[in-house]
Amino acid sequence: CNKENPVFMRVLAFRKRLKQLIDERIALSGLARAEFFINSCMRQKIVTFGNVRTFGEIKRKLAGIDRHLQQIEKSEELDIEVLESLRMVLEMLAGLEREDDVDGQINKKL
Repeated sequence: CNKENPVFMRVLAFRKRLKQLIDERIALSGLARAEFFINSCMRQKIVTFGNVRTFGEIKRKLAGIDRHLQQIEKSEELDIEVLESLRMVLEMLAGLEREDDVDGQINKKL
């Protein structure tokens, strides 16, 4: 692990059948396990469940974005990371669903 490319180790535990399905998808993808999980997390539709923690985090992110936007004078000064944060917040808000709505959709598929 170097400073330019840090590696963060996390352990994920899955039920045996779910692990088998995930392992099959990883093998079919041709990606390394870490790349598969990164791509899966970054490219999937996000379904957000509204709760105190979710709204607190969104509020915190929006406050940081607001501070940045108030400090800049020209569009060229926009920080790409701040824009990415805004995109993520908007994506999460677009995916905001009530938990009972999601449960109903899952039950329809089963």
